[in-house]
Order: sequence, then structure tokens, then C-alpha cells
Amino acid sequence: MRDPFHNPFPATDEARHAIWEMLVPRDIDAFLAADWSMVAHDFVEDGFIGISGNREDDPDKWTLAFPNLHAYRDEWLKQAKDFAAQTYGEDPRTAIFTTTTLEEIEISGETALVRKKFDGGIKKADGSLDVMRWQTLYYCRLHEGRWKISGFTGYLPNPMGHR
Repeated sequence: MRDPFHNPFPATDEARHAIWEMLVPRDIDAFLAADWSMVAHDFVEDGFIGISGNREDDPDKWTLAFPNLHAYRDEWLKQAKDFAAQTYGEDPRTAIFTTTTLEEIEISGETALVRKKFDGGIKKADGSLDVMRWQTLYYCRLHEGRWKISGFTGYLPNPMGHR
């Protein structure tokens, strides 16, 4: 059984190891703390773009939700604060790690395509389940000596073709 807290890429695979650390533990911990400063250095601001798939299979329904990093940061902070205001029936950090899979990273030179998937949910205090079932394609670049996010297409159905 997979250990959701364990980086599946060995330290000798420096690029993939670093990308996983950025997009899984650092991203989750910053989100739970609602602290953008923990991840602000993980982005390439110049030319950043974020597409929302709006949980739709049809690309005609996708939108340019984040034309720049500031727009994404504002939405990220809003979602993080909304999440923090909820009451959960289990440890949210463990639930998010368990729900998250990032095992596919394609690298060509100084560019990477990263597939991060969510499949599961978090039990709320009232017994209901906050379903987490979507995926994101991150575009990363080696920038200023480290891997950073230059954009993404996210909020896609997981799996595609099933809503």
C-alpha cells in the first residue's frame, strides 16, 4: 500500500523529488495554514496563467480563471480561509495527503508536465463527506536554479469522462 506521506521519487531523481515536495507537502501545509508566503516562491510570476476546467470534460467550458499569479493567489487564499473555517471529523492533513496522488512527472529539458490527482474526501464533523475528486496539470520550469510552477490547467474531472 502506498504511503501518501512518502515522496515516491528518490532523492537521486532531483527534479522529480523537488517537484513532488513543492506540490504535495509544501502546498498542503501552506493551504492548511492559509499562508501564501509558504509557497509564494514556488511560482514564476512572469507569464503565469491558470485555466479552470470547471470540472467539465469539454474544453469549450474551460475558462481563463487566473490570467496572472495575483488572481490565483487571491482565490487560493479565499479557498484556504474557507477550508480553515470548516469543522472536520478527521485530521484534514492526513485526509488530503491520502486523497492526493502525484506519481507522473514528464520532464523535457527545463520544463515539466506534472499530473496531480485527488480521489477521495474529508469527513466533516456533521458526518458528511467533502468530496475531493479532480485533477490538475501543472506546468513547471527550472527557474532561477529551482523548479517552479509557471501555470496549470486545473479543476478537471478525475477521471476525465466521469463526473
